[in-house]
Amino acid sequence: MARAEKEAAVAEITERFQGSSGAVLTEYRGLTVAQLGELRRSLGEHATFAVVKNTLTKIAATEAGVAGQLGDLLVGPSAIAFVQGDVVEAAKGLRDFSRANPFLVIKGGVLDGKAMTPDEIVRLADLESREVLLAKLAGAMKASLAGAAATFAALPTQMARLLAALEEKRGGGSGQAGPEDAGPEDAGPEDAGPEDRES
Repeated sequence: MARAEKEAAVAEITERFQGSSGAVLTEYRGLTVAQLGELRRSLGEHATFAVVKNTLTKIAATEAGVAGQLGDLLVGPSAIAFVQGDVVEAAKGLRDFSRANPFLVIKGGVLDGKAMTPDEIVRLADLESREVLLAKLAGAMKASLAGAAATFAALPTQMARLLAALEEKRGGGSGQAGPEDAGPEDAGPEDAGPEDRES
């Protein structure tokens, strides 16, 4: 490979690392071209699977700032799944394919700049997809909003009942006037004016 081609390959891999939310490194020794095509399809539309040269990928990983996460894993025939969308979906595709085709070995990966072991990638595959999680979140929010709307709708009724109860309590319910309701004609001797008092 000419120097210009190597530089172009490094630049492309670097760009893929930088533009991906995650990357999973695999060994594909023993897989046929048809099986690799099947694997690419199983990853979904938001991930690409590329066979890479270890030496060039090490340089690209260094330039992308992920060499510490992947450098030691770049031995043997290597291929990388670069994920631009739902990482869970891609992890499921890799896990399921490797179960059916043991020649595909998940060696590790990097997600949002952090290293991931093969076990962590498999556990990631056990999570529900982004779409399912968002749907569940939307359902929970809708239920909360419906509960809040019901509470607000009930407020006028509750306020009316409260006001009616207060009015009834204020009226005493017996129809008899209390001392505070006494008029001036009901005033006692202590309320008499000076002109009404005997000297």
